Amino acid sequence: MQETIKIRIDNLIFDCRINGNKENELVIFLHGWPETSFMWKKLMSSFSKNGFYCVAPNLRGYSKEACPKGKKHYSLDKLSKDILNISKHLNKPKFHLIGHDWGALIGWKLVHDNQDRILSWTGISVPHPQAFGKAMIVNSEQRKMSQYVKNFQLPYLPELRLKKNNFKILKRLWKNCEPDQVNDYLKVFRNPKQLTASINYYRSNYKLLKSADKNQILGDINVPTLFIWGNKDIAIGSYSVSESHQYMKNDYEFIELDSGHWLIQTDYQELEKVITKHIDKNKDCA
Repeated sequence: MQETIKIRIDNLIFDCRINGNKENELVIFLHGWPETSFMWKKLMSSFSKNGFYCVAPNLRGYSKEACPKGKKHYSLDKLSKDILNISKHLNKPKFHLIGHDWGALIGWKLVHDNQDRILSWTGISVPHPQAFGKAMIVNSEQRKMSQYVKNFQLPYLPELRLKKNNFKILKRLWKNCEPDQVNDYLKVFRNPKQLTASINYYRSNYKLLKSADKNQILGDINVPTLFIWGNKDIAIGSYSVSESHQYMKNDYEFIELDSGHWLIQTDYQELEKVITKHIDKNKDCA
């Protein structure tokens, strides 16, 4: 039975969607922008039936009571520690991790810094931050694709543009979503504080990603990894994906789909199949 619970981490309270028996092995699901934990409902239902305990938080800024003011609160470091603290709250020292879009960027950071805690890692759409950051600087295709990230550095204007015509821009991105999914997303983005918080992910980490061409911002990944990317992705080009492979130092599988960015909506059956196989292969046998 899927339900929503609140998890307090210090002075922040996260709305977390849960499904399955809490005695089972934990799988944590990290959503991206502009979505919420709702995106994982179907996959969580599948995994809970297969004997896993599934937890998908509305991330920092997306949870109304975990929405601190100011871009400094949305660094990759803070965002990844939130997830580690949620796993500690659940008394689960090891877990599987799945992330899409910003959830993938957070996941790469979390996996890199806590390799003894992660049973398996599945990144969807966004590759290793070192590769992605470098691509934003040196690759012309990725620079064009990431122009919106640069635009998001402006104060106020991005929020005004997104709200225009009743969130027309965002609704265009959600064209493959069911109406109840869109309604859940709008509950977050219609709140001005939460809308700004979601854009603060880009504002807080832009300089870090831009430095990847000259500095190492993240190193090798030493856990079993599955990375899934659509070759028609409007935000992530092939250069960053190719650059990403070199950082994988454990079991690694790369799957390229003839699809776009919103893979959980457009390619659900394929994702369920390959992620299930990946996680089943890496169950905790201790």
